[in-house]
Amino acid sequence: MAPPQARPDHPTLAFVHTVLTLAPTFSQLAQELAPGTELFHIADESLLTVTRRAGSLTPLTKRRVLGHVMSAVDGGADLVLVTCSSIGPAVDMIQGFVPVPVLRVDEPMADEAVRLGRSIGVLATLSSTLEPTAELVDRQGQAAGKPVRVVARLCDGAFEALAAGDRALHDELVREGIRQLCRDVDVVVLAQASMARVADALPDQERTVPVLASPRLAMTRVADLLARRALAAYEA
Repeated sequence: MAPPQARPDHPTLAFVHTVLTLAPTFSQLAQELAPGTELFHIADESLLTVTRRAGSLTPLTKRRVLGHVMSAVDGGADLVLVTCSSIGPAVDMIQGFVPVPVLRVDEPMADEAVRLGRSIGVLATLSSTLEPTAELVDRQGQAAGKPVRVVARLCDGAFEALAAGDRALHDELVREGIRQLCRDVDVVVLAQASMARVADALPDQERTVPVLASPRLAMTRVADLLARRALAAYEA
């Protein structure tokens, strides 16, 4: 299906997903935080599958991510949000090759974590996601002139439970991981956008430190970038 053509006074936002079920979450956030923005989604589950099997991003996968982002630009996107943290490092690589802003979903979350604390826990259900997000948090801390201590932990069995259709077990394993990590750090970062619903449902008494999820923070950054774009266009 061809992406919708934006009206001249409305920006177009494209999403690149590796998990199909995330599209409604980001569409809803876009409607709330950036109303009037034209949206379209590009989804390729194989990007995550290949990355999981390889254990890290391969050069071919990086080129494929670039291809999807360029397709989004060809479709009229003024900004592209890549919603999978596992392929986030590919976004870092392709920034200079793309004529519009490209944002990795975990970057605003990493910035907020650095602002809030010096000891930052990173929780993931996939090792292919854990390492890139932990590295990003460390890098953003250095860039901010605030070196941080990163505690990276994997929720063993959670991804497998979700893949088997046991959402309740997945959520409980993630919740237990959050509980344990809260004891050791100033702030907890959930490396995958799909973990956000667990944070949203966490009782206040278990949220002893800030627990950050990426979707809303990313869309808040997107809304700000689009607003700046609109202002610059108006002033021009």
